[in-house]
Amino acid sequence: MKSNKAVVKVMSPKSPDHRVSQEGAKPIAPLIEELLTLLGEDPRRDGLARTPERVDKALKFLTSGYRGDISKILNGALYEVKYDEMVVVKDIEFFSLCEHHMLPFYGKMHVAYLPGQKVIGLSKIPRLVDMFARRLQIQERLTQQVAQTIQEVIQPLGVGVICEAKHFCMMMRGVEKQHSGAMTSAMLGAFRDRKDTRDEFLSLVNHRSNGF
Repeated sequence: MKSNKAVVKVMSPKSPDHRVSQEGAKPIAPLIEELLTLLGEDPRRDGLARTPERVDKALKFLTSGYRGDISKILNGALYEVKYDEMVVVKDIEFFSLCEHHMLPFYGKMHVAYLPGQKVIGLSKIPRLVDMFARRLQIQERLTQQVAQTIQEVIQPLGVGVICEAKHFCMMMRGVEKQHSGAMTSAMLGAFRDRKDTRDEFLSLVNHRSNGF
């Protein structure tokens, strides 16, 4: 049976990291109240009375990645160790907002690297994924940013990232395909240059043991 997932190969150029400061930022709630009115609703009715404030808080949380600090996330969890086998953290759940329609997309990310001189604390990789996911995003850029950051932070021999996601902008509107998904990948260093390394990564990602 053929998969209905669209596969997109992603190259690895760097993307600018635009930071958004909350200092002096205007509250979002009044804008949401105006939006509700433009949609034909009464923002003063019981069910919507506090909606603008709730949306304000929700959007600030869902875009908190703009204010993320990589050095604080890592918190010194970089360790020199003699280890030359692949490190894989798979099935990292994430939720993000599509920058085109501001509708959610969600899925799992699988991250691997071949250590050079250092390894990174395992819990830090999901935290990095969350930081980049909590922005207005496209899946291709999100995949690239995770790979590039790990490459820059620990200078491994190579990094591989695979991202699988479903997009509400495809499911709820437009083509309205509820069962379609997208896969993107970013391969740097040994993962790009060596087929055996890529094959090992794919094998480990696809493996399902009783403990997972």
